[in-house]
Amino acid sequence: MMNDLSFKRTFTGKVTSNKADKTLTVLVNRRVKHSLYGKIITRSKKYHVHDENNEGQIGDTVIIEETRPISKTKTWRLVKFLSKSV
Repeated sequence: MMNDLSFKRTFTGKVTSNKADKTLTVLVNRRVKHSLYGKIITRSKKYHVHDENNEGQIGDTVIIEETRPISKTKTWRLVKFLSKSV
């Protein structure tokens, strides 16, 4: 029926760590408006992301997608690389 439609959340972020096996730490920044003062501020959060082939390097820009729980802290998986670090 609706197999081709994806309702999973996706984020774009930067890899900050690749020390764990098959796991990346990805920093995702988002810009929000302050509820009282209206100023645009940056909020950031780190996600543990499953990287099956250990391809991610520090500094890569990636797209991640929400998935079933893979471990206690991993509920995101790597979709694709937007840019590789040099």
